[in-house]
Amino acid sequence: MLRPDPVQRPRLVEIRDNLIARITEAGQEGWLGEIEGLEVSLASTEEKLAQLDVVEERSRRTVDLGISLHSFPGSCSSSVKASAY
Repeated sequence: MLRPDPVQRPRLVEIRDNLIARITEAGQEGWLGEIEGLEVSLASTEEKLAQLDVVEERSRRTVDLGISLHSFPGSCSSSVKASAY
């Protein structure tokens, strides 16, 4: 399964909103077969949006490893030394 691109969120929201409007219209017109197909598409779109929500939530989390950088001499320096093996 492909993961949706977070940049596409606005487009997915637009598609979801359009599907909801089309389902409403199909209900008013009595197009029952059309409703079923649109509901399948809507469920898929909502699933992709939920996947994006999970990815976004994960990216906002920080994890405290309980390690202080001050515990390691030289860890806060701006230079990086290469070690020779």
